[in-house]
Amino acid sequence: MTKTTSLHIRIDPVVKKQAEELFALFGITISDAVHMFLSQSLLESGLPFQPKQPRYNMETESAIQEARDIAGGKIQAKRFLSFDAYLADLALEDEGEC
Repeated sequence: MTKTTSLHIRIDPVVKKQAEELFALFGITISDAVHMFLSQSLLESGLPFQPKQPRYNMETESAIQEARDIAGGKIQAKRFLSFDAYLADLALEDEGEC
């Protein structure tokens, strides 16, 4: 009877390298970290942390909501016939903020 089994996962190479460097600071391998994660998940009967949505500053939150409103048809987005027309409108907005 084997004491371990293999688990194959696909992960971004940059994330893997960063995780290896992080876990090395604790003297453990990625395999050790995954084992710890899975063991703790079993103890918790779920994820060993509370998943949360990322929090953004108010300006970003406002922009996200505006994009959702545009996509949902709640507000009408400006349309321009050319990039030059867009730049002209942007310049007018900038003048109005002064």
